[in-house]
Amino acid sequence: MHIIEFFGRILLSALFLIEGIGKTSIQEDVIIYMENYGVPGMLFLPATIIEILFPLLLILGYKTKWVASILALFTFAVAIIFHTDFSEGMQMVMFLKDIAIAGGFMIIVAHGPGKISLDHYFKSKQE
Repeated sequence: MHIIEFFGRILLSALFLIEGIGKTSIQEDVIIYMENYGVPGMLFLPATIIEILFPLLLILGYKTKWVASILALFTFAVAIIFHTDFSEGMQMVMFLKDIAIAGGFMIIVAHGPGKISLDHYFKSKQE
């Protein structure tokens, strides 16, 4: 079961890593997109850091509950800000996808990272 928890963290993180890295090459377009939804362009860098750094920390299982909490809130906020125009059919799918991903992060918050994680390693060294 421990390997399943580890792969689950990788799968949840993959989307964010790919999107975050991809956004760095189209920064101006992403800022315009954000501003069209009322999100200040100056939030591009913090959002990109969240999309790259936090998934890496989640994969490693470091500060996992804290990281998963931030990613759940971030994903929920993205759903609310960018995907609530339900008159467009695909927006409902994107909204529900983001809500489901946030739910996955919440499960990690509730249950922790499992044994294949830095959190478990450091905890076992203290005992």
